[in-house]
Amino acid sequence: MRALALKHALSAKARDGGIIVLDKASVQDGKTRTLQANFTRLGLTSALIIDGAELDANFALAARNIRNIDVLPVQGINVYDILRRHTLVLTRNALEALEARLK
Repeated sequence: MRALALKHALSAKARDGGIIVLDKASVQDGKTRTLQANFTRLGLTSALIIDGAELDANFALAARNIRNIDVLPVQGINVYDILRRHTLVLTRNALEALEARLK
């Protein structure tokens, strides 16, 4: 049941054009201002960012202070958070892990 709900939520986001795939989710200095500037450049105002099994510590620290931005490891992905945010941002590692999980 959970896998089917997750597939449905991901399909809905894909249909709406609400999925972005990045190579990796990392920031050099861990500064919120730097990360906010990157999000503004990408047009992200309400996003769920899913990374691989391990989150980049600097990225997680910088993102936790930005409103309407959530960062989760791939194990924490859930339907509620996907539907709650406007955009779903997946890293390549997260995408590979999701494909393996949903096969």
